Amino acid sequence: MQNELKATLNLIKEDKVVFKMALLIAVLTLVLLVSASTSPAIALSLNHYEKTCPDVESIVAKAVERATMKDKTVPAALLRMHFHDCFIRGCDASVLLYSKGNNKAEKDGPANLSLHGFYVIENAKKEVEAACPGVVSCADILAFAARDAVVLSGGPTWEVPKGRKDGRTSKASETIQLPAPTFNISQLQQSFSQRGLSMDDLVALSGGHTIGFSHCSSFQNRIRNFNATHDIDPTMPPSFAASLRNVCPIKNNAKNAGATMDPSSTAFDNTYFKLILQGKTLFSSDQALLTNPKTKGLVYKFASSKQSFEKAFVNSMIKMSSLNGGQEIRKDCRVVN
Repeated sequence: MQNELKATLNLIKEDKVVFKMALLIAVLTLVLLVSASTSPAIALSLNHYEKTCPDVESIVAKAVERATMKDKTVPAALLRMHFHDCFIRGCDASVLLYSKGNNKAEKDGPANLSLHGFYVIENAKKEVEAACPGVVSCADILAFAARDAVVLSGGPTWEVPKGRKDGRTSKASETIQLPAPTFNISQLQQSFSQRGLSMDDLVALSGGHTIGFSHCSSFQNRIRNFNATHDIDPTMPPSFAASLRNVCPIKNNAKNAGATMDPSSTAFDNTYFKLILQGKTLFSSDQALLTNPKTKGLVYKFASSKQSFEKAFVNSMIKMSSLNGGQEIRKDCRVVN
């Protein structure tokens, strides 16, 4: 009887071991499946160039600073360029590629015709190539430059995750996917969520509009023929609308006519959010942030605290700039290898 009892206990122990092993295998399989489905195309790291190109960030920062000293519009241009790059195929420097043959590249798409400052990235790339040939991607250089642009404008700094690859595809037709200045809140939410970005990210990244300039075409819809009932967008103060109509006459032949995004257009601050509350921002998409309780609350929060805005902006920039799907390290940012 005792021998039978021992044998039974041994069988139970063996079954327990088998069960534990099976459970462990199942858990490991699940972890691998989850990580495979959620990890980005390329894992980024803060020390990616520590051994291969340790001076890359200071080289890029100096190039951006030199360009800014000659042209105060450079920081806003680089920040916008980075946004437009990341929203199409991830941050893969596809926005830097030139059109070739029958292929019309992103930079020649309607939404990107007003992008400028490409020479800053191209010059920085030449200097980086001289120091560390074939090591640093154009996508990383643009991500560094966008951060440097914010810093030079008096905004916060942050550690940029590194290791992006450059893409080989750039199509002007895909720029239709960029969020438009005429978007309402549900269109904005959809555009951002398709890229894994939240409503918090939407409001924080919209704060990039604190620096820069807009052409009349981006806000013309608000100051003339707004809808069947109103000629001017009713959310816009009449005096502000009148000043914009003066800047943008009906027969406007001036290609560069437009207005600064806010009065302190070269300073990275929280003025943009204060202007939203006054109805004095340029785009429909800016004012749309007041039409949803969540985004409206964040506008109030950022308008009252520059520190809160800067913290949120940094977090969202890191999140957005980690979208990547490139394949190579370009030798020249304008053409694929």
